[in-house]
Amino acid sequence: MPVPLGGPQALDGGGPRAHLQTMATPTLTIDRSTRPAELRYGSGFNAAAWFVDRHLREDRGSKPAIVSGGVEVSYEALGADVNRAGRALLDLGLAPGDRVLMVVKDCPEFFYFFWGAIKAGLIPVPVSFMLRADDFAHMIGDSACRAVLYSPEFAAEVVPALASARTGAQGLQLAEDGFLADVADAVSELEVAATGPDEAAFWLYSSGTTGRPKGVPHRHRDLVATCEHYAVGILGLGEDDRCFSAAKLFFAYGLGNAMTFPLHVGATSILDERRPTPDTTFETIGASRATAYFGVPTLYAAQLAALDGGAGADLGSLRLCVSAGEALPPDLFRRWKEATGLEILDGIGSTEALHIFISNRSGAVRPGTTGRVVPGYEARVVDESGDIAEDGETGQLEIRGDSITPGYWNHPERNAATFVDGWMRTGDQYVRDDDGYFQYQGRADDMIKVGGIWCSPFDIEARLIEHPSVLEAAVVGREDEHELTKPEAFVVLTDGLRDAVGGPSALDELVAELVAHCREGLPPYMYPRWINVVSELPKTATGKIQRYRLRDASTAAE
Repeated sequence: MPVPLGGPQALDGGGPRAHLQTMATPTLTIDRSTRPAELRYGSGFNAAAWFVDRHLREDRGSKPAIVSGGVEVSYEALGADVNRAGRALLDLGLAPGDRVLMVVKDCPEFFYFFWGAIKAGLIPVPVSFMLRADDFAHMIGDSACRAVLYSPEFAAEVVPALASARTGAQGLQLAEDGFLADVADAVSELEVAATGPDEAAFWLYSSGTTGRPKGVPHRHRDLVATCEHYAVGILGLGEDDRCFSAAKLFFAYGLGNAMTFPLHVGATSILDERRPTPDTTFETIGASRATAYFGVPTLYAAQLAALDGGAGADLGSLRLCVSAGEALPPDLFRRWKEATGLEILDGIGSTEALHIFISNRSGAVRPGTTGRVVPGYEARVVDESGDIAEDGETGQLEIRGDSITPGYWNHPERNAATFVDGWMRTGDQYVRDDDGYFQYQGRADDMIKVGGIWCSPFDIEARLIEHPSVLEAAVVGREDEHELTKPEAFVVLTDGLRDAVGGPSALDELVAELVAHCREGLPPYMYPRWINVVSELPKTATGKIQRYRLRDASTAAE
């Protein structure tokens, strides 16, 4: 049976209580006179001491660390509630090194339990709350977690998963009004676990576009590396920023945007547990006076469509817009800047790298590219023979750097194929130009060979999105009647056109118009031979298009 976390009984179950302390020395020094910044860790480094406890010594106790639903949580309250959460987990019988699966919405309790677990030496494992019981059961078994912490609205999927997994993991359901609402008098002191910078601090699960998600362990030091190299070094985030991420906390992009980045620099995190839509994101940005906004291309496209349709949006507080998850089409960049006056800084990251390792910079954006390498990382493009490709040649992107995972959990064969001689093979196809800018060509298994020439589905998709009728597009390869591969496109129309395109005749005219549009702007072999109008594109929980499902659907329809 799930154990409800919210009453005093959850905190009075015993466990060690001696030698408690509220704050621990973070044993980290940062030298920003070098580029990238030099990070020096003490042997006992624990990430929670840096991201949470440090702020009390630096006189930020009264400053808001989190704003959620109009309620502010100060850095002082955050520190106390992190300690309470860590104590609760230990008092339930968990021990250092135990994994705690977290199926928790974007709310302050996510912070409390994530950092409370790390401070106590436990290993939190945030996972997508959009999954189903079968997926949760797989992760419960694969991670060998001792407990599953979940928001009550996800009980319908988590409780059956716990039953079917049959591992003995405890189910820990948060109280309806929040874990800490019923334990105001609980112990707010917690001894920091003796950990080190290279020890595992937490896991994530890769979203992936194929197959079961894989466990991705990350070390205490990985969190600092992404914050310092990217958030500070590229974005210039500081203590006065207010960070709002439409991407949720459960995956790497959102975890950095909305939690570790603001906590690293002493800024404020803006949380919204609702599903991100143009209306909700515009409302949150305006009400919270966010200064840094983190989105994904699909959402930027929907927001532009809403603005074009007359939606009101107060974006005057923003100084920074960031995109990742999928490559940002250059037309989206252009239209967003025209509509808002703001650049979108596109970048590429991964669960394995924890956050963005190639990015555009403010004032130096090249639309249609992912930007240049973030200091602290290295990137190279490798051809089919394993040699470094010349600039202008397409190949597979490989990276290495401070925050790369030591390897997948329980996947030795996958590790051997992905992590080679200190480099990580990303599976992304890229071209690097003479100035060091990288241009995305698609996933290695998404590239299409047409007439003996490799072509990128992204180039075709970007051309389709330039048409005012198209909101989203995805392109895959399909065999024609001669068994030759040609591009096939799936498009989602803008809201105004979904209802306007009535019968087959009007649809045929639109498809012909889109084909002509592609033929005018692309090499002859690249235009899509088939265009399908669909209501939505299949995606992972993190917003990545699952092109393999479109290929399967195309094959089934033949």
